[in-house]
Amino acid sequence: MSLGMLPKKQQAFRQDINGLRAWAVLTVVLYHFSVSGFRGGFIGVDVFFVISGFLMTGIIYRALSAPGGSQFSFINFYLARARRIIPALLAVCIALLVAGWFYLPAVDYGVLGKHVASALGFYSNFQFLSEARYFDAESYDKWLLHTWSLSVEWQFYILLPIFMAVLWKLRPSKALMTFGLATLFVMSLCISVIFSISYPSAAFYLLPTRGWEMAAGGLVYLMAEKCDLPQRMRQCIELIGFSLIVVSVAMLDVTDVWPGSLALIPVLGTMMVLIASRERSIFTSTAIAQWLGSRSYSIYLWHWPIVVALVYTEYQSSAVAIGLGLLGTFVLGSLSYSMIEKSKLFLFSRFSSLVALIVFVILSAVFAGVGLFVSFVGANVEGRIPPRANAAFEQANNVDARHELCKHFDHSKIYDAASITGCTFGGEHLAAITIGDSHAGALVKAVEFALPSKNDHVLQWTLDACPTVLSSKTTDGLDECGKFVAWALEQQRVLPKNVPLIIVNRTSLYAFGPNESDDVLKRLLAPMYFESPDSHGLPEHLEKMRAGIINTACAFKADREVYLVRPIPEQRINVPKFTGRALLFGVERDISVSMEEYKKRNAFVWEAQDAAVAACGVKVLDPLPYLCDERACHGSNGGLPIYYDDDHLNLRGAALLAPMFSTVFKNKE
Repeated sequence: MSLGMLPKKQQAFRQDINGLRAWAVLTVVLYHFSVSGFRGGFIGVDVFFVISGFLMTGIIYRALSAPGGSQFSFINFYLARARRIIPALLAVCIALLVAGWFYLPAVDYGVLGKHVASALGFYSNFQFLSEARYFDAESYDKWLLHTWSLSVEWQFYILLPIFMAVLWKLRPSKALMTFGLATLFVMSLCISVIFSISYPSAAFYLLPTRGWEMAAGGLVYLMAEKCDLPQRMRQCIELIGFSLIVVSVAMLDVTDVWPGSLALIPVLGTMMVLIASRERSIFTSTAIAQWLGSRSYSIYLWHWPIVVALVYTEYQSSAVAIGLGLLGTFVLGSLSYSMIEKSKLFLFSRFSSLVALIVFVILSAVFAGVGLFVSFVGANVEGRIPPRANAAFEQANNVDARHELCKHFDHSKIYDAASITGCTFGGEHLAAITIGDSHAGALVKAVEFALPSKNDHVLQWTLDACPTVLSSKTTDGLDECGKFVAWALEQQRVLPKNVPLIIVNRTSLYAFGPNESDDVLKRLLAPMYFESPDSHGLPEHLEKMRAGIINTACAFKADREVYLVRPIPEQRINVPKFTGRALLFGVERDISVSMEEYKKRNAFVWEAQDAAVAACGVKVLDPLPYLCDERACHGSNGGLPIYYDDDHLNLRGAALLAPMFSTVFKNKE
């Protein structure tokens, strides 16, 4: 988020810029609180970046172009940025570490510690890039995710004065400075457009793909800051600028390629508002706009932890909770502004500039070190949270040690009978094959538990998000799913005919799309398709899916006994996470899906599987007697979760299905 220092006192205070900050922070806050009409509110960060470029370029250029160019000091510049950013950021980090001690499980608290270190070290954009996309559902577990923008800004603050000072040293000319920034603008924009398509996460998080937005603000300062435009023209330019910002907020959403070329819309809008420079504008000069603008940095810092807290406590959809969350954001933002940002305590005015800067560096390093200590040691302190809650959280990790290694099987090679490969579980003798998507990977241990002899093993062939249906495609436009199934169909022909094949898939996902309660995950979880990625649930898609289920199962049945597993109940929310969180507050939480909902969701799959039974004699395995009662399918058993997320069984859950898979081997006998 762009929150650069205001010009020094001898420079005129720009009410329009302060009011523009209010627009930016309000759009971001309302977007993150999921307020209707602000689906593109993430563009507020882009607005801040442009403002930052304008202000920082102005500060540096004025100092460099002063008589003798001696007024610019790198130390004073960096100290001003540190005074502005670090104290309030430290307060948020300390508050989260304290609260996390009482309310976060070991894994999450350790992650928080790591994120505190990256935020205070101003490399959190790299940290989050290595973990997941900004718009992923997992983002709501990251209390400091919003600090990525502060890291981008700090990196910009470090490099911009060096770049401008070098240009000024070569030739003290505004023209050369403008040409240099324009070159950076064009290069960064081109990189952004390319990377936004090919490497979207990198494009979102990194300075080289965001720098053009800040360069845009710098170009406005150098080229148009002193433009003497007629008042009517200023009004028109400002109106168009705000219109572009409003259109961006209303029309863009997380499915758009970002930042890329689309970011030009809010960036151009911001540039136009800056060019208009209307001090008495109704859009920016109101008391509310000025109040929000002055406190925008602290509001931004506090709003995201409150959003995450609402998700953590499952109140993210409550209108009352959202209202209270917004109120809390503005109250905490105002208190942070008056007690921390404006406090003389953090100016260290008694020290020289160099010493004061060193103090800020030490403070940041000390608390970053605390974060690292938490991530490696402190998170595992026994007794920190109730044992039952901790046990529930730990069920998310109750998977086989080779879970990640085996779920993306390399089917690009051709094997013969002597070298057929895949992940195997058990002894030396092949007794069964399990094929499917990640649900098959979650159940392969259950098949191993059911093997009649310790000398037997089960062979795992799985590919995430790929159903066992020939000719299926993934939403990247490739036909990897179809290729994988075709590969398996060919390769299994060299295996002994008496080895049964067990097919396990989350088939309803591929027929109708996701059913997660989380709207973000619902939008981003992209199932396979046949002709069009947007056809899920439509008659033509369901017809091809039904035929694919039948034909693929029967193709395998031509060589061996085939078993189709009925769909595993989908709980719609993460069972260990929400069970554990409820127990933290002393609440028993029974996460379940009603039998009525299960049958409605999976009726199509059941019918298609029954049709395959009639067509070629494949057999069906039903997990419901082992996971459900007459009324519902439960996410826990014996007081602990049997899922490691919302729809995959963990090892406890898989063990419950061992008796079901035992029937496969009894039938062989």
